[in-house]
Amino acid sequence: MDQFLPAIPLKDTRVVVLGSGAAALNKLRLFRTAPCELVWCTLGKPVAAPADLNPNTRIITDANPCRMLRGARLVFIGVEERKLARVLARKARKAGALVNVIDDSPLCDFYTPALIDRGAITVALSSGGTAPVLVRDLRSALESVIAPGIGLLAETARTLRHRVSKVFPDVDARRRFWEHTLRGPATRLADQGDADGARRAMIAALNTSAAGTGKGVVHLVGAGPGDPELLTVRAARLIRDADVIVHDRLVSPAVLDRARRDAIRIDVGKTAGHHPVPQGKISDLLIEHARLGRRVVRLKGGDSFIFGRGGEEIEAVRNQGIEVYVTPGISAALAAGASAQIPLTHRDAAQAVTFVTGQPRKNGPQLDYAALAASTHTLVIYMGVAVAAILSRRLVQAGREGATPVAIVENATCDGERRIFTTLNQLATAIAGQQITGPAVLVIGDVVNRAPEALSGLAHQMLEQAA
Repeated sequence: MDQFLPAIPLKDTRVVVLGSGAAALNKLRLFRTAPCELVWCTLGKPVAAPADLNPNTRIITDANPCRMLRGARLVFIGVEERKLARVLARKARKAGALVNVIDDSPLCDFYTPALIDRGAITVALSSGGTAPVLVRDLRSALESVIAPGIGLLAETARTLRHRVSKVFPDVDARRRFWEHTLRGPATRLADQGDADGARRAMIAALNTSAAGTGKGVVHLVGAGPGDPELLTVRAARLIRDADVIVHDRLVSPAVLDRARRDAIRIDVGKTAGHHPVPQGKISDLLIEHARLGRRVVRLKGGDSFIFGRGGEEIEAVRNQGIEVYVTPGISAALAAGASAQIPLTHRDAAQAVTFVTGQPRKNGPQLDYAALAASTHTLVIYMGVAVAAILSRRLVQAGREGATPVAIVENATCDGERRIFTTLNQLATAIAGQQITGPAVLVIGDVVNRAPEALSGLAHQMLEQAA
């Protein structure tokens, strides 16, 4: 570890910024919401204060800042003359302050980290000035997953700490209470900026926990096509906060790695003809763990409500009076189209798109091949690899041209992704010849010819024919 990042309390402290240029202004903006005494000393130069500064900022134009340095906790020096910077740094240290000389690491007692400001929660990142671009990238990535209301949530929890300690004198019981409560309804209310609502939710959780009547919650979460970067921000947060994760086999290890190490993980994955955990048992697992007061995430590949039996599971949980929520995910059809750059609809090629399963339920609704055979219609088939010969034959019989282009996208967005381009007549042969074994979607329609790989293949065919 090259650096140690301490957290310095700012309440009732003095922070001084010396200088009048852009560098000094940037440091002042770091403290826009800080409860400190903020002093901007311009070293003899008159300035106009920007509107986005801390309203408590005091501006002085003294050429000699010694008076303001006494009692300062932090001093930032933003002057171009190195000799003057050395003199000011020496005076600030003599006054007992920690010093940061902007863009001059050897003169610094500390570096200015990249900050994520959430009020009571502050996240700091630093490379010691060696790789500021990487630090900015990390900050952007973290900002996308840190809930906007996390600071409000922490501040609300602070106001109840004494009451919680009285109800739960045992440290482990207290820790379990906070783990559950800070991942419950209060979180959503804090994200909405509802401080009173978050406080009421915490007090309600405290009352029910004290009475031993705490209930869990179930979240149906779409895990997307496999690439963890395609998780929604909410999905990533729910996975991270889950006590129990009930997941399918299509959920990638990279997505599961986002979970806490101590989370219970239950694999209920199915394969063709092999369902080791019946659907009814899956619903029972969700209900069982929620009744134990746990935060349960039912994690499904793609989207829970597109061929994922999410509708059946949410009804089972809801019928037991358990709180249940749904977070959408990027479905495999959308991921495959985007990855292969196939527009599923296009004004010149397809005015509609339909998602169907190649494995409809026995004795349930069957595919309407006549409706799916329209030439201006894109058809995306899930779970169609094993029945491709039947699908292609029935579509052709219903009027779809045998020369209709088809894209087979296997393991869309994952490391093992493959794209095979063929025609409806040759679909079954292509699947057998390419030995498609992973999860794949079939995209059928003229839009397939707009993919870059398909276009290059068509150009090659035209050159061969011309020759």
